Amino acid sequence: MSDATIYHNPNCGTSRNTLALLRERGVEPTVVEYLKVGWTKPQLEGLLAQLGRSAHEVLRVRGTQAHELGLTDPNASDAALIAAMILDPALVERPIVVTPKGAALCRPADLVLTLL
Repeated sequence: MSDATIYHNPNCGTSRNTLALLRERGVEPTVVEYLKVGWTKPQLEGLLAQLGRSAHEVLRVRGTQAHELGLTDPNASDAALIAAMILDPALVERPIVVTPKGAALCRPADLVLTLL
């Protein structure tokens, strides 16, 4: 399978483990280092739709300024979260993997196996 994509942070152990699992299964995905390339609004909205999750559900709180920015408030809108995620790509939890079978936030890493 070559039409897999992983939104990857090479500094994250779970992200590295997910990428390793893909490669162990013979999948060489497109690797998107989202901290370098960033996010676009259509891209995030599309990923959220594929994941079937809200922006709140993919918000990374640990190691980010999510609390300080008020993003953990349950009343914060998805639009506000997406805007913040575009400005600070680290606010998106990782890794996200997309294959023809679907998309998943692969925490823990072995969730990626459901996409193969």
